[in-house]
Amino acid sequence: MHRRTFCLGALGAGLASGSFARAAETYPARPVRVVVPYAAGGGPDIMMRQFGPTLGERMGQPIVVENKVGAGGVLAAQSVAQAAPDGYTVLLGSNSHLIQKILQPALAFDPVRDFVPVTLIAASPTVLVVSAKSPYRSVQDLADALRAHPGKMNYASGGVGSGAHLGGATFVSLLKADAVHVPFKGSVEIPVSLVRGDTDFAFAIAGTAIPQVRGGQLRALAVTGAAPLAELPGVPPLHDVLHSDLAIQEFWFAFWLPRNPSPDVVGTLYRATTAALRDPAVGPMFEAAGNRVVRSDDPQAAAEFVRSEYRKWADIIKLAGVTAG
Repeated sequence: MHRRTFCLGALGAGLASGSFARAAETYPARPVRVVVPYAAGGGPDIMMRQFGPTLGERMGQPIVVENKVGAGGVLAAQSVAQAAPDGYTVLLGSNSHLIQKILQPALAFDPVRDFVPVTLIAASPTVLVVSAKSPYRSVQDLADALRAHPGKMNYASGGVGSGAHLGGATFVSLLKADAVHVPFKGSVEIPVSLVRGDTDFAFAIAGTAIPQVRGGQLRALAVTGAAPLAELPGVPPLHDVLHSDLAIQEFWFAFWLPRNPSPDVVGTLYRATTAALRDPAVGPMFEAAGNRVVRSDDPQAAAEFVRSEYRKWADIIKLAGVTAG
């Protein structure tokens, strides 16, 4: 478990408005812990650590980022679901939590009933990557190899039900090919496995993939967003190559609280987070890591979005034939 605290200087800047100052008198009165279900050094972890100081200024309290990795985000979600709903424990929720529940209905948490979404904060596509030493220089090259060697090639992921797993399974399904899924404990292990030659390809979150591509360790073949990424010029959307809407898969991140928080806590965290997301430095910071800033209109809109995403990913999982085994 890795933890880092962002200490603040003067608090006055974050409490500029009278209404926000009155809310902050009761909450938050101590540091706020954000539980990140991803390994330290991965794209979502870096994003949260970069965002932490700006959010802390708006909250008027330090933000403590805590990594709780395991079971595709399940361990983090179960931990936060059992925390007090006082606003001092926040989950960096994502569609990975919806996916895990769809794949494993018996899990001891429910992403819809056990949490209150506050707001979305970012969205990111995944990137289809291979080792920079790989012979595959295009999606077509990789597709031809998969079809020529059924069941002989493999793809890496950060765990069953992760974005990398869904991306790989969907890709193989659309090609009507056969490949072996190799799950690791976290997304930071994906680039290492590709460079070592242990795995053949992967769909890594953009924030994890982009630095490795720029550093010359990996080669990007496609992105799963609806449009190209400015940070990866010349890399096409997978949708444009495979001509299927299933190839469009963006992964989003949101702040979730344990169920039954007070409206004041939800409102204070929502206002502080959306104010921090509007900071002029945040957009370019997120974009450099392959993310884009996303804000919900209000917590109710965030909750409706999560419900609609639950239905969407259930359809994707069914069509791609993904199972927990």
